Order: sequence, then C-alpha cells, then structure tokens
Amino acid sequence: MTQQNHTDAEQAYRSLGVTPIINASGSVTRLGGTRTRPEVLEQMAGASRVMVNIDELNRRAGEEIARLVGAEAAMVSSGAAGGLLLQAAACIAGSDPAQMHRLPDTDGMKNEIIIQTMHRFPYDHAYRAAGAKIVEVGNYLYSHPWEMEAAINERTAAVAYLCAPYTSRRMLPLDQVCEIAHAHDVPVIVDAASMLPPRANLHRYLNDGADMVIFSGGKGVRGPQGTGILCGRADLIDAALANASPAQFLGRPMKVAKEEVLGLVTALTMFVEEDEEAEMDYYRTLAQRVVDSLVEVPGLRVTLEHDGFNHLIPSAVLNFGGDDWSGPSPREVSAALQQGDPPIFLQQLGPPDELMVDPLNLTEPETDVVIRRLREILTA
Repeated sequence: MTQQNHTDAEQAYRSLGVTPIINASGSVTRLGGTRTRPEVLEQMAGASRVMVNIDELNRRAGEEIARLVGAEAAMVSSGAAGGLLLQAAACIAGSDPAQMHRLPDTDGMKNEIIIQTMHRFPYDHAYRAAGAKIVEVGNYLYSHPWEMEAAINERTAAVAYLCAPYTSRRMLPLDQVCEIAHAHDVPVIVDAASMLPPRANLHRYLNDGADMVIFSGGKGVRGPQGTGILCGRADLIDAALANASPAQFLGRPMKVAKEEVLGLVTALTMFVEEDEEAEMDYYRTLAQRVVDSLVEVPGLRVTLEHDGFNHLIPSAVLNFGGDDWSGPSPREVSAALQQGDPPIFLQQLGPPDELMVDPLNLTEPETDVVIRRLREILTA
C-alpha cells in the first residue's frame, strides 16, 4: 500500500469516528488482526466481480489448500471460530441431513466433546453452539491418561485439543491424546488458530495424529481476516462442508465470500513459499531495537524472546517483577500507551508482571513511536 493510499484509508476510518491504532500486540482480532497482503487484496478485488459456482469453488480451493498443507482434505471456513463450530458439527452429525437439520439439538446423538481443563478457553463456545456438551478431564495443574480413558463413552463425539501460546506444558501431549482417542474410534479436533508461523505447524498436528485442525486464514498467513483453514481427514472435511454455507444447515450464517476463498488460497500459497528465516530476521531486528532502546532503564528487565511455544516470532519482553523496579506497573504503562495519540496496544497474555512488544504488525516508523512512548512513560 502506498503512503497516499494508507493516508486515505486512515482518513476513511476517522470519518466514522474510528481512531487508527498501533498494534504491537500481535494478530489480535479485536485490534484489527493483521495487515492483509496487497497481492491478496488485488486478487480479491478482481474476484469479487466474477460469478462462479460456490460449491465448485469450495471444493477446488479445498483441494489446493490440502496440497499446500499436506492433508487429506481441506476447506475454507469463516475464521478459526467458524472452523471450530464446523469441527463439532462434523463430529456430531456427520453428513447425515436428518441429524444436520436438528443441530444444535443433539439429544440422543453422540454430543460430548472431551477437553482437558487446562485447555478450556472462551472460543470453545463455538463447540457448544453446535450442540456439544463439554466434558472436562483433569484439573488446572495436571491431566492423566486414565482420566481421558475414563471420560470416553458411547456419547463421545470428539476430543478437543488447544494449541496456543501460554497454554500449560503439563497437559497430555497431542500424540498421546490421539493414541487414546483413536483406540476408541474417537476423532481428535485441534484449535491451532494462532500457531502460524512457524510453517512446520501446518503439518505438525496432523503428523501427531489429529483428525481435524483449524488455523486462522488471517494472523500470520496474512490472508482475509474472516477466513480459516480447516484441514484433516477427508470424511470429516466432507461432513464439515456439508454443514457449511452455502448449504442451509447450521453453518449457513457463517458465509465465506468467493473473493475471500480465492484470497486465502493466494495468501497461503505465498506463505508456504516465503523465506521464513528472512521473515524471522526482520521481526528480530524490530524487537531488538526495542530491547536495545530500553535495556538501560533502571530496574526494568528487557529481553528478546523466541522459543516456538509462547513466543512464535522474536518479540521484546518487558519484565517489571524485579525488586529494583520502582516505576509504573504494567497495567499503568499499558493504560498510558492506550490513552495516547495514536493509541498503542502491547501484548498482555503472559505473566501479570510482563508486557510484550510483538512486531508482527509493526512498521519501522511505528516501532520508533512505540520506543519513544515507552521511554517517556518508563522514565517519567
């Protein structure tokens, strides 16, 4: 996007009374997701003016996505949350029109989805929207294999598994959960919405035995923000498609426009072909600038983190937990940043004494603004 186009876009938001922000929080939907690739937007603009058969488009796009991610089958969903609902619908009702028509009334069906207590998260509401009954195993500290075994019964439709930063490492690993579930012919459905990059994750969860995996089509892929990549076992993907728009079943309200489908294929193709090392080097450069600019602030611990678990890309972590820190609290720093012009949002998913600058959506000029504002607040 040219500077002029960027300025025009900002003005369009301001004309509605909406203030553009600096998003140093990563691929957070409520903060705008990510910057969609210009090539994707160009493809979508042209595709929006061409008429096609949506069933054929969905099928052919799914075939191409499956090839790109190494899955039996795939489809485009309306965001990752829409993919969660379709996961549940596919496991509960399958492709049976009579059962699909009843959803979300699942009385008498296999409708229980087992999940480790450590994996409960707000978006599992999408499973319940399909009529699933959530069955927790373990507690907030541990899960044991025997608890998973004991929870599986004739009403079990699936086992759900969350892959996301800051989830507990004490959970049962995915490959072990798949082994337990598959011994009872129960599918395992994975939410990995925010786990790209690294690109290896496109294959990782399927290789561990997962039957269906959902990724965001926006976030690190930088495709249309309202899309998701649902991939996995062919029969389950067929069932998800049967429940999805344009069919008149539970997924009908979650329409994915033709240009979004084509845009996602374009974005994913570009994503898998990119040089990930070069991409990480760019993020590392931005994060290191933050670290170098704040490292001498007395009492503050600032580090560059990139561990593939909590920090999927190189990020600058500000730790306020030291005994020598006497300045504002993380909450006060965050509030001051958000009240400025432009408002700046940092990531706060980690421990309460930490803030993080995630460079996924930052430009170099915006990084300079974040550094300047942080220094002003931290050294006031």
